[in-house]
Amino acid sequence: MRVVDPLATEAALATERQFVLSLGGSALEIAGATLVTHEKLPAPRFNFVQVTGVGAERQTAFFERALDHYFQRALRPTFRIPDPVPAHLDSALRRFGFRPAEDPLVLLCAEGLPADSAPPPEGVRTARSSEVDLVVSFWTHEAERPELRAALEVVWNHPNPDEQLVPVVGYRAARPVSAALVYRYRSTAGIYAVATQPLSRGQGGATDVVRYVRATSVGGPGAQYSIFADSPRLERHLEALGFRAVRRFRIYELPRGAELALPPASPSGPPRWRPPRAPR
Repeated sequence: MRVVDPLATEAALATERQFVLSLGGSALEIAGATLVTHEKLPAPRFNFVQVTGVGAERQTAFFERALDHYFQRALRPTFRIPDPVPAHLDSALRRFGFRPAEDPLVLLCAEGLPADSAPPPEGVRTARSSEVDLVVSFWTHEAERPELRAALEVVWNHPNPDEQLVPVVGYRAARPVSAALVYRYRSTAGIYAVATQPLSRGQGGATDVVRYVRATSVGGPGAQYSIFADSPRLERHLEALGFRAVRRFRIYELPRGAELALPPASPSGPPRWRPPRAPR
């Protein structure tokens, strides 16, 4: 994995969090992690615990606080833990019913224009405001669509200072086949939610969208681009497009049938430590 400026890597992670916040979510910082939450969009993509570091002697309080935050909202979070995962965090998450995903989640970054001089792919362009329903249809279930549509419209047409949202769509034979969201915060542009219509997968539609973003500087001048890969195959594919892996995470998630509840607390006992008393 290539060593890059750690500040640039942290900026990429901060941009992703800011993307969720701008869509109506929230982020709560606690000791050892940031809890990213979007109550109206319950997908793991918008509800995750970005772990920075939790000591073995403090993990019980940490997990109780983090899980209670989501379970009170009937949300199923995922935990992102830098790879390699400390043994005490792995065992604790398994005890709570979480299981590690088979492949790591990899953050990849690229700067400037791609090395090759290939022209932008044909049939790909930035979306028009009138195509918001088309853009939303690539990602959400019917029940979530109105919420995401409203959130995207606000960020798209009324951005806050230092941010910009540019949806990109790819067409083939006048038919929309792929899409992505490019969200820039300050100097970092994240490429999120790259998706292809089911009947058009495996035909290069997603690749064309990512290539277009880089070739035309959709994120604006001087942007560093970031994107996530959740499989080795996708990671290799993105590396061929000029991205380089900068951080790896292990994702822990709850099985579908798992209950949203903490295990019963251990019996209470006397305090293990008491402050010294002044002599009477």
